[in-house]
Amino acid sequence: MANVGVFDVLGPIMIGPSSSHTAGAARLGKFAKTIVDHEIKEVTFLLHGSFAKTYKGHGTDRALVAGILGMNPDDTRLRYSLDLAKEQGIQIEFVPTDLGDAHPNTVKFVITDMDGRIWEILGSSLGGGLVEIREINGNKVQITGEYQTIITNNDDVPGTLAKISGLLYEAGINVASMKSVRSQKGKGATMTFELDHPVSPETIEEIKQIEGVNRVITINPVGGTIDETC
Repeated sequence: MANVGVFDVLGPIMIGPSSSHTAGAARLGKFAKTIVDHEIKEVTFLLHGSFAKTYKGHGTDRALVAGILGMNPDDTRLRYSLDLAKEQGIQIEFVPTDLGDAHPNTVKFVITDMDGRIWEILGSSLGGGLVEIREINGNKVQITGEYQTIITNNDDVPGTLAKISGLLYEAGINVASMKSVRSQKGKGATMTFELDHPVSPETIEEIKQIEGVNRVITINPVGGTIDETC
């Protein structure tokens, strides 16, 4: 779990009323949008714990949709996100549910893109605007946004981890944490690198050129942006 300091508790720059229920929710929505990286047709938000109980009163519904639309927590349009989603033809549904042993402020996004693919992304708002993505399509991940982060989608073949690590080493970038998960042996794999330093566009381009790497996402630290690089 991320460490939350006194200034985090005081809250980030945001459209209120709650750093956990609005700012964190908006960041979770934007993470989900970036991971999907396709035009979105519909989203079902499975709301757990306090998200399920107070999502209308605390603006969690509007914040989650704002993130799906690509807004940051301080975007004044957040208040009207439900209407904006309707104007864009995105179908939205909120379903209070029980996600088991999950953080009280947890949401599972079930997203259908325009190509008919379904994405399931589980994330939690930890307080003070801090968030963590914990699952992508059944694969366990740990993406906090506290560090410069690279997420790769790649073929499950020997040597890919070594090649990416080698490029980061050559660029003088230290890896704070790394996690690799796969859906099935010999199929697709997802690797997450949290880094101590920013990654140059040149290094990202080199990672993209590694055989078997199909997609690269970069996530800047909290307060920054989320970028799709291929």
